[in-house]
Amino acid sequence: MALAKLIIKKVNPTDSKKPNGIEVLFNPNSYSISKSVTWNPPRSTDGDKQPTSPITNAPVLSFGGGGSRVLTLELFFDVVELAPSINDVRTLTNEIVRLTMIAPEVQRPPTCEVSWGTYPKGSDFPFIGVVSSLTQRFTLFRATGEPIRANLTVVFTEFLDPKVSLRDTDPEMTTRVVKRGDTLSSIAADVYRDPTRWRVIAESNELDDPRSLEIGARLRIPKVV
Repeated sequence: MALAKLIIKKVNPTDSKKPNGIEVLFNPNSYSISKSVTWNPPRSTDGDKQPTSPITNAPVLSFGGGGSRVLTLELFFDVVELAPSINDVRTLTNEIVRLTMIAPEVQRPPTCEVSWGTYPKGSDFPFIGVVSSLTQRFTLFRATGEPIRANLTVVFTEFLDPKVSLRDTDPEMTTRVVKRGDTLSSIAADVYRDPTRWRVIAESNELDDPRSLEIGARLRIPKVV
């Protein structure tokens, strides 16, 4: 079985030089993903103190919103064995550096998709985000000064499509897990009592092939008035 490589691919704009994305030289030994969620304590009328209550163990918090997920990758590059085709490790690391540069088509650094092998629905990958931090550390050099080994710390901050995010959290939406034998028509008949409304579900989920449903996939079911 072939080793699945971690791939970093531009989402927009597309990269004509690397249409299939950047395949890392060595897969990371680990990665980390963090996410912050804001909960705000109540404030007194003067706005300074956090009021307490004699009947609760702590103030009642109010939800202030979710923060972006942050993916941190530690990547290793070594071109010692790749000479003479590659004599400078920056030939490879500069591909990552370019992800921090402004793309003329959108006037900002590109949005990226980080993927690695296969994964169930709702997993960390594919991770859609932008490079928010990049640290390069070069650790081995040729006698002529070219670096041939490097460690990169690449931090991606989640970049969500606002329309998709709002659709996913819209209280007017519900979800349905595809079971064996399900079709869009049968699902529409079950939830809408009208099998002809299968197109509503297909459009909401941007299905390329409405006739091919993946068992276990979670579909968004919009409310129909």
